[in-house]
Amino acid sequence: MDVVALHRFVTQAGRSWDDVTVVDAGAVGLRHAVNVCRARPAVVVSGADPAELARGLAGWRRSLVVESAAGLSTVDPADAVARPWPEPGAVLCLAEQNFAPAGEGWALPDDDFAHRDGMIAVAEVRALVLARLAPRPGVLVWDVGAGPGAIGVECARLGAAVVAVERDPVQCVRIIANASAHGVDVRVVEAELGEAGSGEAGELPRPDAVFVGGGGADVVRRSVRSGARRVVVATPDLDRVLPARDALLEAGYSVEGSQVAAARLTGGTLLATNPVTVLWGVKKA
Repeated sequence: MDVVALHRFVTQAGRSWDDVTVVDAGAVGLRHAVNVCRARPAVVVSGADPAELARGLAGWRRSLVVESAAGLSTVDPADAVARPWPEPGAVLCLAEQNFAPAGEGWALPDDDFAHRDGMIAVAEVRALVLARLAPRPGVLVWDVGAGPGAIGVECARLGAAVVAVERDPVQCVRIIANASAHGVDVRVVEAELGEAGSGEAGELPRPDAVFVGGGGADVVRRSVRSGARRVVVATPDLDRVLPARDALLEAGYSVEGSQVAAARLTGGTLLATNPVTVLWGVKKA
């Protein structure tokens, strides 16, 4: 990666070098580069075919500035897929709107998110879920049955690309509002998680990790068909724990779990939160 040449390209494209994330697709792989482009507002990518990069950005509101022998071309990803790119140079991927993660830390207070009473993974549960999902730059996380999207938003704040799948249109609006409030970009799909390969949600790009809110075994089975290496399930319903565990085991995951029952200090009193069981499965090699 020629840093001087990349710096010149970014300047010619009208951006500040300090505002861009730099990724070498030849070193980290195309999937990693695409996921960074899905998660960050301005990314300069070297070592990637523009058409392949654009193909991975379907569903994300992005534009591409492509360096070639003919100069700089600004194109929509849908157009970039259809064009030949002989000897392309670097590609600058830009979001329609600029954004930057707000605040510090993780497992944020519940009130930092707009939510319906009782319809949010509380901070203590989110802390464990995030630890098991391992969100970071270059990976894609599905937040399935996302509710207000607190898990997905926290994953995005830690650098991951995120797709939130939620059937309730009111909750979808909350996800968008929460993502905006925390300075991250979360792609929202208003749908059920369909069978693999069918329906809107079924066509989503392959995730590295999946969070399943609610813990229904049928949704867990659909999630594991994605091929994600990590699947994390949270449910307050004890009747759903063993079916969810069995669904993970049947799909070849090693499974562990823990019940989280926190007591919060309020004034001089400890008040218990509702217990939630968290299961996590890691795909065996």
